[in-house]
Amino acid sequence: MMVSMKARSPKSLPGADPVACKARIFPRFAWAALLVCAAAGCNQHPDAQFVQNRLRMAANEVPGDIQVQIAEILAAMFGTPNDPFVPPESGLDVDKLRMAAGPVWSDELGIKHGLYRRHCAHCHGITGNGKGPTAAFLNPYPRDYRPGLFKMKSTERAAKPTLDNLRAVLREGIAGTAMPSFKLLPSDEIDVLAEYVKYLSMRGQMEEALVRFWFDEVDAGELIPEIRDVLVDELFAPIASQWEQAYDAVVEPEPAALPGTERSRKELVASINKGRLLFHDAKKGNCMSCHGAGALGDGQVNDYDDWNKVVVEFEDNHQQADLRALDVLPPRTIRPRNLRLGVYRFGRRPLDLFRRIHEGITGTPMPSSKGTLTPEEMWNVVDYVRSLPYEEASRPRHMETSIERVRM
Repeated sequence: MMVSMKARSPKSLPGADPVACKARIFPRFAWAALLVCAAAGCNQHPDAQFVQNRLRMAANEVPGDIQVQIAEILAAMFGTPNDPFVPPESGLDVDKLRMAAGPVWSDELGIKHGLYRRHCAHCHGITGNGKGPTAAFLNPYPRDYRPGLFKMKSTERAAKPTLDNLRAVLREGIAGTAMPSFKLLPSDEIDVLAEYVKYLSMRGQMEEALVRFWFDEVDAGELIPEIRDVLVDELFAPIASQWEQAYDAVVEPEPAALPGTERSRKELVASINKGRLLFHDAKKGNCMSCHGAGALGDGQVNDYDDWNKVVVEFEDNHQQADLRALDVLPPRTIRPRNLRLGVYRFGRRPLDLFRRIHEGITGTPMPSSKGTLTPEEMWNVVDYVRSLPYEEASRPRHMETSIERVRM
């Protein structure tokens, strides 16, 4: 079955009135006409287009005709930023996608449309590539959704986030970053934005899958086979399946290892002291190698996360490449968390910290501790981490006397 390469034309913005633009003919009405045009969207919204992953194309030396074919396939499968659609296998709600997509406007009932551009595109970009107009000024950079990697989640390291995870980030924001809280938005608008983030990520993953398929499976001079068996069954279905299985991959602590809810002060202090030793033990937790002996985030300061690492690797292999021409922001190192600040980017509950230790943080150098710590030891480290904002930074780590100020 052939996949149509003809993408549907984006719908025009409701309410647009080209007649209002006759100000050039009737100058004395110029200001009034401008106001009408601005309100109605008169010729102010040219068709938005998704941006190709130029770095990925350059890194894999994808020829121009294949780049054009990949763009056509993506348009046929996912539509445009003004008129999104998806294969049925995606499991996405197209009505939600259309409410999130397109220019910003409100209908006669006051229902808001273009929610993604209203709230997200200035940082994350129309394509979801993390390169909106404000991105270069932010540290860390806004998330690039295209690889399908997400740090703030409750699932196993290799799994996708759940919809609840995406909603939680939207509601709460991310502490210590420019990602704000959208808690004031109605819940249905948060649902719409979460659905659109999944859409942008699936589209980006499909683009990467097409590049990999061309690189690994297609003979020189040949095009990618435009048949359902390849495009949907072989390449897209596994992407959609990963998202569908996210809830099955939520990390749930073993009940037997859970710390008691009625622990005495003595038991808590003992757990904190065990956690301190594990934190500094190079053969166990080895947390100090990155977070530093004082847990100030100064142990390893020259590493990169996966989003920046691909840029660094490309630079290493193509010293003369112009990153600006590839629409790439200069790579930045990732700093481990200063644990003494008590600022945790995806929740401050003990369970949230346990999951970070248990699985590590996807896309970053933060590893999983499953191979070196028992669940009980992970809870000891959680107790120690939670105590750090209340511990003197200069305290020698070999001291195991009672802590005067314990976070209860």
